[in-house]
Amino acid sequence: MSDKPFTLGLIINPYAGIGGALALKGSDGAEIRSKALALGAQKKAADKTRLALDEISQLKDKVHILTAAGEMGEDLAKAMGFTYTLVYQSNNIQTEGSDTEATAKALLAQHVDLVLFAGGDGTARNICHVIDQHIPVLGVPAGCKIHSGVYAITPQAAGRVLSQVIQGQIVSLNQADVMDIDEDLFRQGRVNARQYGEMQVPTELRYIQAVKMGGKESDELVLTDIAAHIIDIMAEHPQHYFIMGSGSTVDFVMQELGLANTLLGVDLVKDRQLIASDLTADTLLDYVKNQATKLVITLIGGQGHIFGRGNQQLSPAVLRFVGKENILLIATKNKLNSLAGKALVSDSGDMQLDRELAGLMPVITGYRDQVLYPLADLENLPSKQLS
Repeated sequence: MSDKPFTLGLIINPYAGIGGALALKGSDGAEIRSKALALGAQKKAADKTRLALDEISQLKDKVHILTAAGEMGEDLAKAMGFTYTLVYQSNNIQTEGSDTEATAKALLAQHVDLVLFAGGDGTARNICHVIDQHIPVLGVPAGCKIHSGVYAITPQAAGRVLSQVIQGQIVSLNQADVMDIDEDLFRQGRVNARQYGEMQVPTELRYIQAVKMGGKESDELVLTDIAAHIIDIMAEHPQHYFIMGSGSTVDFVMQELGLANTLLGVDLVKDRQLIASDLTADTLLDYVKNQATKLVITLIGGQGHIFGRGNQQLSPAVLRFVGKENILLIATKNKLNSLAGKALVSDSGDMQLDRELAGLMPVITGYRDQVLYPLADLENLPSKQLS
């Protein structure tokens, strides 16, 4: 490598993901952000970016960060001891998408080596609108909506890819889709996703997520069998709460129960009756602290995430009270096969919890039919994920 420092563009959307734990299903728009903050939401994008930058902490002498003032990057770069230069200053009380785009334009003009950004699909859209395919980018997942292929599977994974790039290791550079959905329709339980463009992403297959697969499960008979298995477990445990996670596979179970379902939220069932709908993380925690509880979840097809994508209501505190032994993971074998051998991923926001969950997990794939499938320890990913 040359002695010239690696120039890293850094953009943090400070409000990314603040609506997730409160079941607001997004953080686009000043009104939603204000509501989330009023309800006690915490800004976590900077903390997630810190996890990524921690992975290159030993390379500080090789890196120079170019970023925006304040929460958009300056505060974190300064706190972590990186050398940095400011390229943009927002005049807004709350940063907007226009600030993300203005920062991206400034970084493009400076010809940075790579842009690291933290946010969700809305942030990716803003950056794609400016940068397109001119400069490599890498996303730190921090938003409620993470459908785009420009994001690493976790903040730490983003940092590991970045470390490889800075050290000049051979890393593939691929085109990745930028996807987004309509948040207003999302809050009504409808997903209207579309592609907005492509960006170049350094790709190391252990660490960069696949674009979410679209469409409904095709094998209805298999889903019926899975639902029958879950309903039997409910009948065997009438005093248990059953947290019903988001996704079409869980939705099918709720249909079989004849219960209204929040497709993109979290509901609570007891004795096969609906107790509460579209719960926030705090309300859900109040329930599970006082009652034996099981959690019914599925994985994101093509990606393998079980926590940290669209289900932030399942907070680390909730998951700890439920316990690994009470997690009922459901998926068709076709859905597992779509992972092409890649391990499942937990990105709960609690690294210790993710490590505790790692290992072989039973997956309910039919009536009284289960398979064991690995949940990744991100410190030591299975070798099969290398290809």
